[in-house]
Amino acid sequence: MASPVFQINDLHVKVEDKEIVRGLSLEIKGGEIHAIMGPNGTGKSTLASALMGHPAYEVTSGRVTLDGQDVLEMSVDERARAGMFLAMQYPAEVPGVSNANFLRTALNARLGAGNEVPVLKFHRQLQQKMKDLNIDPAFAERYLNEGFSGGEKKRNEILQMAMLNPRISILDEIDSGLDIDALRIVADAVNSLRSPEIGFLIITHYQRLLQHIVPDHVHVMMQGRIVRSGGRELALKLEQNGYDWLKQELGIEDETVGVEA
Repeated sequence: MASPVFQINDLHVKVEDKEIVRGLSLEIKGGEIHAIMGPNGTGKSTLASALMGHPAYEVTSGRVTLDGQDVLEMSVDERARAGMFLAMQYPAEVPGVSNANFLRTALNARLGAGNEVPVLKFHRQLQQKMKDLNIDPAFAERYLNEGFSGGEKKRNEILQMAMLNPRISILDEIDSGLDIDALRIVADAVNSLRSPEIGFLIITHYQRLLQHIVPDHVHVMMQGRIVRSGGRELALKLEQNGYDWLKQELGIEDETVGVEA
């Protein structure tokens, strides 16, 4: 299978008549890890939600394609079946639904009618992925995220990603609320999934995550657009000096475009 190509061209997104994303362009290829950093309120999580088709976020112009297919013409479930995945900042709890049942339903939906995975084969795959990611097998029968710690929820998101085998994975602040040990475990899990068959878009506030997941490209987002791109050294400079130096250099006023979702 050819490596994925995910392209965002001049994307504009508004929420309740306020423009949040203001002309963002980006290309991600299989095997690449792109990190988007930026202050609160600059539109990072809005971008992630809009890419996955959240109904509260209206795309007013621009183009998004995955392997040449028009993503913006797809419903949320069609985007997932095409190979897009979002690891959320605050994963929802679903009492009464086990992780195993949720994952099997999601995987079969991803594969489409007629390609469903037999029960025994699915459970073998699940057990192997949990072993690979050093996840307690008991997770399979626990209700989805109910009573999970912050670190357990994030590891569960990575398990979902591993099982669904997406082509483009968007990780929205997966480091949020994690202590150092949990951060390392989640980062190691992400690194284990890195391959030419998947591209990553990682959204984060802090360079500390990028100490464990080394990005190929780092982008700074301010006022709804990417204002600077570079390598890992850009993330290190931001960690040392904050964002004010870049705002001053670019003549950007200290204002936000919206509240991060």
